[in-house]
Amino acid sequence: MIRAISTCIFLVSTLFLNAQVKGKVTSATNEILPVVNIFIENTYIGTTTNNDGLYELELEKAGTYTFVFQYLGFKTLKKEVTISSFPFTLNAELEEESVNLNEVVINSKENPAHAIIRAAIAKRKENLKQQNTFTANFYSRGLIKLLNAPEKILGQEVGDLEGNLDSTRQGIIYLSETVSKLEYQYPKDLKETIVASKVSGNNNGFSFNSASDTNFNFYNNTFELGEQIVSPISNNAFSYYDYKLLGDFYEDGFLINKIEIKPKRENDKAFAGIIYIVEDHWSLYGVDVYITGKQTGITPVNTFKLKQSYTFSKSDNIWAKISQTFDFDFKFFGFEGEGKYTVVFSDYNFNPEFEEKNFTRQVLSFEDNANKKDSIYWSLKRQVPLTQEEAIDYVKKDSVELVRNSKQYLDSIDKKNNTFKLGNLLSGYTYKNSAKKWSIGFTSPIEKISFNTVQGWNSDMRFDFTKNIDEYKRFFRVSTAISYGEAEDRLRVRGQIFYKFNSIKRPVLNISGGTKAVQFNGSNPISNLENMISTLYFEDNYMKLFDKTYASLNYSQEVFNGLNLSTGLNYERRKALVNNSDYVTINQSDDIYTSNNPLNESATNTPAFKTHELYSFRLNAKINFAQNYLSYPDGKYNISNSKYPTLYLGYKKGFNGSNTNYNFDEFNATLKQRFNLGATGEINYNLKGGLFNNAENISFIDYKHFNGNQTHIITDGNHINTFKNLPYYGLSTNTNYVEFHSEHNFKGFIMNRIPVLNKLNFNLVTGAKFISSDAYKPYSEFSIGLDNIGFGKYRFLRVDYVRSYQSGFLNDAVMFGISL
Repeated sequence: MIRAISTCIFLVSTLFLNAQVKGKVTSATNEILPVVNIFIENTYIGTTTNNDGLYELELEKAGTYTFVFQYLGFKTLKKEVTISSFPFTLNAELEEESVNLNEVVINSKENPAHAIIRAAIAKRKENLKQQNTFTANFYSRGLIKLLNAPEKILGQEVGDLEGNLDSTRQGIIYLSETVSKLEYQYPKDLKETIVASKVSGNNNGFSFNSASDTNFNFYNNTFELGEQIVSPISNNAFSYYDYKLLGDFYEDGFLINKIEIKPKRENDKAFAGIIYIVEDHWSLYGVDVYITGKQTGITPVNTFKLKQSYTFSKSDNIWAKISQTFDFDFKFFGFEGEGKYTVVFSDYNFNPEFEEKNFTRQVLSFEDNANKKDSIYWSLKRQVPLTQEEAIDYVKKDSVELVRNSKQYLDSIDKKNNTFKLGNLLSGYTYKNSAKKWSIGFTSPIEKISFNTVQGWNSDMRFDFTKNIDEYKRFFRVSTAISYGEAEDRLRVRGQIFYKFNSIKRPVLNISGGTKAVQFNGSNPISNLENMISTLYFEDNYMKLFDKTYASLNYSQEVFNGLNLSTGLNYERRKALVNNSDYVTINQSDDIYTSNNPLNESATNTPAFKTHELYSFRLNAKINFAQNYLSYPDGKYNISNSKYPTLYLGYKKGFNGSNTNYNFDEFNATLKQRFNLGATGEINYNLKGGLFNNAENISFIDYKHFNGNQTHIITDGNHINTFKNLPYYGLSTNTNYVEFHSEHNFKGFIMNRIPVLNKLNFNLVTGAKFISSDAYKPYSEFSIGLDNIGFGKYRFLRVDYVRSYQSGFLNDAVMFGISL
């Protein structure tokens, strides 16, 4: 402890000893000024102040320099100094900017801000094109701090979050820094190479801070911040913003216009605040705006604040972004906190020469030993000094990490957590050996209690052994599950062996076998909970089950970027089941349970099929076109490209059946895509098709079953893989088929324009669905609905009205569900 305290005091007191130029920036009234830009005139060598108003800047050699201190709302200050030795201290005091609003502007009949905004919009594409090619150095720091945390959530102890909270339930839960090299060439994606990465409390950790996550470019019409947010200088900005010219001021001969912006409507996807536009250049000089979490769709957040500063380069004739801060505060489930992400761009080169194959689908990578940089490196390369709170957090958590990773500590924690209590028989239990990275346990038998007419009251209990092998996320798991149904008095057992080889190409081997009761539709279109409520309270037993005894061998992996293959060999013995329970909680006088036969729901005790055996082989491919990826030392993280769909291809062969009529071949394909339409929302579609061969007399189990819905409830949030008004097995087919789902979520584009209704912050959603097969006449559904329904921060509900057609109007319904 004494060593930790001494180290902390030393670090805080010597934060700037290695800085070649250091100082403090305040206002004329001695107010600390955070995020002041300090740079060498006519260069991109610069930094910003931290929350304590302190800065440090590394220079290569002594000499005469002109330092520029730039801060939105204050006069830019230039100081020419001659430096003969280092370290060198240079403090600055800034005066508030006096903004002029002359009489001509005041008396103007037309809003004077509109002419400036029109000029900025007209110049938007040109300004965007100026930065089509560049390299730069990039520094980022992210901090998330809890200001209050509950003791319990839903009866579960929250604890101190692994030592991150103090006695007042406050503390930094995330602190991380990166130093990166950026390369960009339109139309390629931004390429980032992380040179150094530091995570507080994890010496082996790799930061998830990245330039692409903070790339809020106001020269684009929209950019993503939860939803697509409209830029105040976008082509259609006047449909979303009101403007007011607050005045102007001169800086280095440039006239800077200060303009206040406000959303036209309360819930529009638009910012409020101040933007600064350079006269004649019509470029951005600065941005100081905010937007509510409600407007972005990220409801736990109260407010996002975004601040950007730009500097002018005479040699490049460009106003380039040199710093950005992104702040937010949140409150959710009793947690209150705040976050701050600070980024600094430096050493721009707008005329780089790239090798032909410089840009690939790898958009982020780490240099060797990026997470092993020492404190000397960081004191030299850190472009924004640590605050005292941040410095103390690093020292405290680095010291705690040594203790927490020790075998003695891990054993002591395990001893406490591994204590078995009688209540664990009902709640579940896990015995863990953290030092050797293995665990064994069982799940709660109560958690999976359910009811269906075949098994009656039933439950499922699983036993697991898991071994984590190394830091590259190789792990091994053996599990056994036992299920019991009281009405059929039947115990079923199944097991699984699962091995993941690595997190790069994610090769996975899965061996399983046993016996279980499963739905005829392997996609499980109705959940246990939905079926239990529907059965017990409405006497609608929609779930249809059969008994499957099986053995399965499966393997999957990424072959190369964008292509994943999976294959499997299976044996199944299928046996029909019948209803064994007529129990009901609320007896509907005009209703009775249907049989467990999906082909004949009135055939109460008639098996749906004869017991049979079948072997099957499957081969599936998933193709993500133009897929980018992040290369972390411990894994590869794929990023789908919304400009292109994802293609799924599949082949399944049933063979060596106990009845040769059950052998078949099936080919299927799926095309899925979700893409943004900017301010008008997003479109999501799912197109499927399949071909059967030699399938005239196959088992009903192997038919193509479309995901129907008869409960009028959608609990999984998946609205483009399920029909809203189709019986579960009404159109099942063993012939060729096409299936289509599409949906347009307008994301407030329409609802925000309707008086009164725009206060509700609902989103209009329209949808269309279609089935065509050789066996049936085409079936279609059309729907209109509202999502983002709820109260306060909790908005996850949705309601739809749907009409279905098959040779004319068929039916209509109102659907309630979850929106994800």
